Amino acid sequence: MHAAAAPHPPTLTISGRFCGPPESGNGGYTCGLLAAAFGGTVEVTLRQPPPLDRPLALLRRPDGLVLDDGGHTVAEAVRTRLDLTPPPCPGLGAATAAAARFPGLERHAFPTCFVCGPGRAADDGLRIFAGATGEDSLVACPWTPAPELADEHGRLRTEFTWAALDCPGAWAWLATMDNPLVLGRLAVSIDAPILAGRPHVVGGWQLGREGRKHYSGTVIWRADGSVCARGRATWIEVDAARFGASG
Repeated sequence: MHAAAAPHPPTLTISGRFCGPPESGNGGYTCGLLAAAFGGTVEVTLRQPPPLDRPLALLRRPDGLVLDDGGHTVAEAVRTRLDLTPPPCPGLGAATAAAARFPGLERHAFPTCFVCGPGRAADDGLRIFAGATGEDSLVACPWTPAPELADEHGRLRTEFTWAALDCPGAWAWLATMDNPLVLGRLAVSIDAPILAGRPHVVGGWQLGREGRKHYSGTVIWRADGSVCARGRATWIEVDAARFGASG
């Protein structure tokens, strides 16, 4: 008798629509795909730029999940606990005023980023434009998730929650930097449903830095200031030319 062939692992494909830098997947969205497959409070580490438009194997390990590209690890997910207390919500009015100060409207390394790119149409990218609130390093903007991003119950899908919690953490730093940042690691706790069609506020703030590593917190608040989701990120400062940044 012949031994049964090992089953093929499941795959996921990152559509070119969901890019961060032009030739790779948005970090938060990619991490969120792994988190959706894993469930619970998860920390995802990106090992290389996520490739676009080709199937990637999703491999289960004793301690988590691995996203694999032909034997090369793209990302690793493990369970974690997130101890992070966000600052108070600045409110929709202050967040709206802050969005008008979004530095990426004038200078953006990756203007086609799915999350924060001003080069994306309103019905295509998330257009989360977090600008300075004047409260320490806090940046914020209003955001109403589109219905297409939600499940059948109207709740924002996991991958888009993670995407929204991505870029504001970078913009808490980028107003004072020349080089771009790319996501290295993100841990997220989803504390309450995020409902499509309802106004929310998204924020990010600095948590410290070590050399090229910059640490940030991010949060999604309801309009009443209650917390829906929190994230803690490690950002890596990179040479703009390496990622095709436009400056």
